[in-house]
Amino acid sequence: MNPVLAELHDKARAVLDPVHYDFFAGGVGDEVVLAENEAAFRRLALLPRVLRGEEISDDFPVMISPTAFHRLAHPDGELATARAAGSTTLVSSMASTVPIADVVAAASGPVWFQLYVQPDMEVTEALVRRAERAGCAALVVTVDSPVFGRHRRDLAHGFHDLPPGLAAENMRDLVGPGLRNIAMSPAVSWKHIDRLREMTTLPLWVKGVLHPQDARLAVEHGVAGIVVSNHGGRQLDLVPAALDALPAVVDAVAGRVPVALDGGVRSGGDIALALASGASVVGIGRPVLWGLAADGEQGVRRVLDVLRDEFLHVLTLCGGELSRDMVVARC
Repeated sequence: MNPVLAELHDKARAVLDPVHYDFFAGGVGDEVVLAENEAAFRRLALLPRVLRGEEISDDFPVMISPTAFHRLAHPDGELATARAAGSTTLVSSMASTVPIADVVAAASGPVWFQLYVQPDMEVTEALVRRAERAGCAALVVTVDSPVFGRHRRDLAHGFHDLPPGLAAENMRDLVGPGLRNIAMSPAVSWKHIDRLREMTTLPLWVKGVLHPQDARLAVEHGVAGIVVSNHGGRQLDLVPAALDALPAVVDAVAGRVPVALDGGVRSGGDIALALASGASVVGIGRPVLWGLAADGEQGVRRVLDVLRDEFLHVLTLCGGELSRDMVVARC
């Protein structure tokens, strides 16, 4: 992990309620894949190109991945995250503790809305319309959650609900007054993706794809992009690291739509490895939460600035390009 991110993590752990720290930090089951997401990057190396003679682009192909309940980390919650994002795309969680309209109003860059398809499609459509009215630029449908993952840390703490005064605000007053719970359903299928595409003109990404055949199906069903992700190690502890699943998905898609990756990214070097392995953009999740808990808006901005600086340094040392033929396994 980048030392600045490690410092912010340690500060966040010191200031957070231990129950809330474990909610953010923990994973499913024995947390094997949680650790593997980070370890996968250590198993790879880059073969730099030299004497390229070209100026290095300052593009920073990173987005902020959707994570829930930012007001557990800081009183300003998702508002602070949105302000800090700048021009970086923020994928705001359906389980945000701030309404999506307020998140978009606080942001100066693009905001996408992360969506769990609800069993009641009337509720799902109300969420889509809410995201449209707010000015979101895309929908990101999380598809790896037919049920909630079983998090042993949360079970041990008895953490099942937000403390008084906090709520998943996007679930308020959707179809009639009141606050709804977020529901998961194994009945959600590709037919629901088709219905969403008919429902909205917003670009539709699917997040949580690991199998190449699902990537092909996603393209056939007209998605705008795919996020290779194992939900940050929070759903199924038997899956591979996101980075290990990435190349096969990239091959299956064959350039027809962009492929993003999230899971385990902890440095600018990790960003470079993901891009060299075929990702078009890389999602940052937990490090944003550590910055938010440690120092609010300034902490999140520091995370992004440090990652940008480190990534551009690595990119320069690699000759300004990143490609699959540059990725090798460490012996």
